[in-house]
Amino acid sequence: MAADTEGPLLLLSDVHGHFPVIAAQIEHAARQLGRPVACAVVAGDLGLFGPELHRYFRQDGHRFDVPVSFIEGNHEDFREFGTLVRDYADVITYLPRATVQEPGGWPSLCLGGARYMDAWSTPRGCEVTERDIATCLALPPGSVELVISHDCPCDIGVPNSPGLEHYGPPGVPGLDRVAAHLRPRLWFFGHHHRWHSHERDGTRYVGLPESWQGYCLLDRGGEVHLVEHPVPLVKRSRWLGFLGMR
Repeated sequence: MAADTEGPLLLLSDVHGHFPVIAAQIEHAARQLGRPVACAVVAGDLGLFGPELHRYFRQDGHRFDVPVSFIEGNHEDFREFGTLVRDYADVITYLPRATVQEPGGWPSLCLGGARYMDAWSTPRGCEVTERDIATCLALPPGSVELVISHDCPCDIGVPNSPGLEHYGPPGVPGLDRVAAHLRPRLWFFGHHHRWHSHERDGTRYVGLPESWQGYCLLDRGGEVHLVEHPVPLVKRSRWLGFLGMR
């Protein structure tokens, strides 16, 4: 089924290498809509690891029905990141950090990385830096309608995950300045593995759960539809479980 360029944008997050879940949610959305979505964006933690990518896309020969792109989270192979992005560019597209892209025709600031994290399993390269924030602040005010990030701004009501209180309050200091400067219509994020909704200063913040719990649809009129759709997970390799990716 070919993508419908006038269809809605599908957003999901925290795939953690469960690539069949992306396909399942794209298919579910098409069934519900009666037509395909325009494209899908993964808001971080795709699970960019060579063995899983090779198994799904090369060994088993899978392809997604519509274009799929992603920002990075904190659970990717940052040592081989550039090589993997290049080698799998035919099946999935990377949206570089602190750049403006147009998934589904929406001018969007894409901001991968995180600040609040399980540090023991998080490699170097994932942290949102002051340089990243400065790059965002250099964009013209009003130049984007969406922000798609992995982590979120502070103080938008996202609670600590049970047992992770010692990491401090959730969110990235400085992203509030990005919001105040750009005034986006919508800000989508993942990382915290829960649905979340908050409005402040004209921006609606939408937190996404793990991909196998559901996804969002953003239609051409700007309406956001939260879709709860559990997808059974296929058994995975043990080494990904060691990294905290079930």
